[in-house]
Formats: sequence, C-alpha cells, structure tokens
Amino acid sequence: MSNGRIPEEIIEAVLKHHDIVDVVGRYVHLSKQGHYMKGLCPFHSEKTPSFTVTPEKQIYHCFGCGAGGGAIQFIMAMEGYSFAEAISQMAQEANLDIGIDPAADGRSQQNPDKTKLLEAYELTGKLYQYILKNTEQGKQAMQYLRSRGLNDKLIETFGIGYAPAPWDTLSQLLERRQFPLPLMEKGGLLSVRQDGQGYFDKFRDRIIFPIHDWKGRLIAFGGRAMGDAQPKYLNSPESMLFHKSRSLYNIHLARPQIRKKQQIVLFEGYMDVIKAWDTGVINGVATMGTALTEEHAEVIRKQADQVIVAYDGDSAGQNAAYKSIPILEKAGCLVKIAVLPNSQDPDEYITTNGSERFVRDVIEAAVPSIKYKLIHFRKNFKLQEDGDKLRYIQQALKVIADIPSPVEREHYVRELSTEFRLTFEAALQDLNEIRLQSEKNNKFGDNKDKAWNNVMNDGRPRERAPSLLKAYHNAERQLLAIMMFDRDTTKYVERQLGDQFNVDAHAALAAYLYAYFAQGYEPNASSFIAMLQEKELEGLASSIAMMGNSHGVNGQVIDDYIREIKKYPQQQLIELKREEMLKAASLGDLTLAGQIGNEIMSLEKQLKSS
Repeated sequence: MSNGRIPEEIIEAVLKHHDIVDVVGRYVHLSKQGHYMKGLCPFHSEKTPSFTVTPEKQIYHCFGCGAGGGAIQFIMAMEGYSFAEAISQMAQEANLDIGIDPAADGRSQQNPDKTKLLEAYELTGKLYQYILKNTEQGKQAMQYLRSRGLNDKLIETFGIGYAPAPWDTLSQLLERRQFPLPLMEKGGLLSVRQDGQGYFDKFRDRIIFPIHDWKGRLIAFGGRAMGDAQPKYLNSPESMLFHKSRSLYNIHLARPQIRKKQQIVLFEGYMDVIKAWDTGVINGVATMGTALTEEHAEVIRKQADQVIVAYDGDSAGQNAAYKSIPILEKAGCLVKIAVLPNSQDPDEYITTNGSERFVRDVIEAAVPSIKYKLIHFRKNFKLQEDGDKLRYIQQALKVIADIPSPVEREHYVRELSTEFRLTFEAALQDLNEIRLQSEKNNKFGDNKDKAWNNVMNDGRPRERAPSLLKAYHNAERQLLAIMMFDRDTTKYVERQLGDQFNVDAHAALAAYLYAYFAQGYEPNASSFIAMLQEKELEGLASSIAMMGNSHGVNGQVIDDYIREIKKYPQQQLIELKREEMLKAASLGDLTLAGQIGNEIMSLEKQLKSS
C-alpha cells in the first residue's frame, strides 16, 4: 500500500498514542450514546447530531455529509494539513521522534503568508506587553488598567498591552525584522499612508487586548481608547487569520472549563470577560462588540450545550440579548439570560457589588429564555389597562405555545393564569388553539434545506427511508465490512472473488485490504483508513466500518455474498440479451430472436445452478 513516504509502523505508532475520542473532542462536543459518541458535525451545518465516533474502531463518520476516517484524517480535515503535516503534529504532541519533515510532503503545505502573519502577531503582542509594563510610554495605560480593577495577574493572564502614540513604532520593528509590509497591512497590523508611500501602525495610543483562536494562536487585536478618541473600541479588520463573524474572545482560555461545565457565559466585551474571570467565572467568552451571528452560535454549540447570555443591562444590551435567543436556539443551545439591574454592564456590576453577588445574583440566577421573553416584552404593555393586559396575555400565550415540552408549557400557563387571575382551563384552551393554528401554518421539519437532517415538529426523530441499494451493492458492502475486521475472510475472498466487485470503489477497497493483510498487519479500521490517503475511499471505508462485523458471520454467509456479487454481471448480460431479442423480433428476424432466446434460457439455467 502507498502512504507517501511514511512507513506504516510510524502511522501505527502515532495512532496508538491518540485516542479518536480525545482528538475529536478538542473540536466537537461529544455525548455518549451506547457504544458510540455523537455530536454536531464540524464539516457542515446541522442542528440534529449525525456525526458519530466509534471508540472501539477508532473511527468517525458523518451520516449527513459522508465525511469519515480515523484520527489522522480528522486532523487533516480540521486543520487543512497534508498527511505528513498531520502525522508530524500528532507525533510531536505524543513526544514521538519519527524523523519526518512535514515540508517534504509536496502535495500540501501550510500557507506561508499565514505562517508569517502568525509570527508577526506573536511578535507584536510581545512588543505591546513590553511597552505597557516596562516603558514610560506605558505608565498612563497601566494606571488606567489599575483604575479599572485589573491587577498584574489579570494583565499577564490575558496578555494585555499598550500600543504607543507614535505612528511608526510597530512598522519600524516589522521592517527591521524583515516582515513583508504589504502582507502586514493585508493582515491588519499596518495601514497604508494616504499618499501610498509607506505604512503606519494600525493601533496607536490604545490599550491592546490580544484575540486568540481556540488553539491559543494570536490572530487579532482589540484596541480601547483611554480618552475621547473615536471609535472607543477598534478591532483588527477581517484577514486570513481573523473572521469576526465566528471568532470569540477568550475561547482558548475558557475551553477547559466550558467542556467541564458544558456551559458558556456569553459577554459583549473584553473587560466583562476579564472581570468575570476574576470572580471565578472562567467559562466566559465575548463577541467583541459585534452582533451575534449564526456562525458564532455554531461555534458555541459545538463547545457546550448551555449558554448564559450576560449582556449589558441597558436597553441596547437587553435588546441584543433578546435577539440572540432565536439564533442560539436554532443552533440547538439551551439558553438562559442573565439580568443585570440599573442598566449596568457586568464590569460595573462586579465593581459595585463584588464577585460573590455577581456569581449568585446574576450568573446563577439567569432565567430561561422563555421567561426572559415574557419579561422583555412585558414593558411594552400598560398592564393596568384592560386592553393592554389582554393583548399581553395573548402575546405571552403565543410565546409559551412554542415550548416543545408539555410540562414546561403547563408550568408557564399556570404562572400566567395565577398572576392575572384566569382559570387555568381557559388559558390552556387558548394555548392549544394557538398551537393548532401554528401546526397548520408550518411545514414539518426543523432543517428544511437539509432534508436528510430533519426532525419533525413534535420533536421525535423519524427513521430515514430504508436503503434502496441493489442486492449486489449491499452484498459488497456487507462483505467488505466483514473483511475489514477479519484477515482469514479477506484471504478467502481474494481467492474466490479477487477484483470481481461490481462497484469500482468497492474493488479499490478490496485491493487495499488484500495488500494491507498481506503485509502482516492486524485488523484495525483506523490504521487501514489512515493508509488509504484518498478522501473518497476514506469516507466510504469509515461508512462500511460503522456497519460492524457482529451479524452472525459464518462460511455460508460469506459464500452467499460472493454468489450475489458474481450473479450481477450475468444478470446484466441476460438483460442485454433480452433487449437484443426484442430488437430482432421487432425487425422481423424471428430466427435470430429464437437463437437469442435459447442463449437467455442457457444463461438463466447457469444462474440458478450457481
């Protein structure tokens, strides 16, 4: 088998040190379901999990988009690595010296511009931190941070720095270090002078908050003005590293606690995250002043089940929190909203009331999204007036009607009927009429643009339509599934069937299996898939491997599959002969038609006896 220039024993060693669940778990929130782990596929958008990891076989497969393979293929797909780069990275993580230069794999290399830009951001971050802590220029910025309640530990933890006022501090450093300045401008560190002659620093006289990706790589900056300069906050522009619509501030530091608690606290800005961290809320991230997007929500859902939205307490912040609910719930998140009094933001609340009250009275007291919706639009009605009161009750019932759980619906209907002295039965009747009308208006399905990933409106998953694979096609898949885990069966099939698989991809997999076992390897789906290095075959192999080999296999079953596979070419020949016979008869050549008819009878007799 060909695997580039990497020996199979190195692949085996790397896979031995990397459990598929741990590898995938860094990117995807997985939940145990029987012998499998399930989660939302990282390779396409979905609401209902169709991405499955099988620890026993060390493989993954998405039943939605067809992606599949082992740990190496997963890293390649997530990081854009070549095979050699993935092996090298995984070996490094496992402290294995495999003596391989990933650059030797000429098929794919990391973008050199991206690598250079990452180096530049790392250097720039260190420069700004040094200026803040060690220079006269940074003293005012340090005093400002102290006045905001940030101590040395927080400043160090979050890598906060200061960009000085001069126009060319950074540009001169980058030029001396021989970084290409046009690339630095493209990456958001520099700006072009108005006359087009030269460059100047993008950030000047601002507190600098480094922005990292989930792996901890510095990819952008947020700069806050200390005085009246506008804009108050300035983020790096979009670049090959930084995408505002899906980047979250502090995701790299928060991930361990997010995974532990299965909960994210979503803030609006840097200072809220940092001050909350000091209270012990270390699972906080921020959208950095940009509106929450569906891409943000997908990133969040892949990390945790529950989100607490802790936006500012003013009307703008609460409106943004309200708008975040459908976006997060569409992604499959369980949403709660933290309510801050007196229009305060989290930073102000912590400064005024202290850490303990913030955790107890804001974060832990966050209300479910339904309750928050009722609170939020309640202020639009004058409840002391009968007309507005009735309109509010009808609006509240419409919100409650959207709740999928009957128990939750009843809970909120009882609360509403008690508050406004309604009979529970009357309120429930109105609710049921609203739900009935809604069901008439709505089509079934929660993911209509992806029919394969739909869940009906009653919340119960429906079974997919049964497979319509032809008998020979199904027989080939079943046979390959057995072969993948049984050396003796593979050798037997090679003798009896060889390359006579009717589907080209199946024939290719069989040939790879013959070679794999001929080299003395033990049955191992993950190792076998790692040696394919063909994306289409990797997905097919993972799909077949998921079928397993525990379905009452014996010699008779194997022979039946082989017989079914061999029958298909004969069946095709018979069909072809029938067409020829009909054509001869339509042309009036009855003699030829009779001869072909005899051939068909002979072929059918052979088919029955085979």
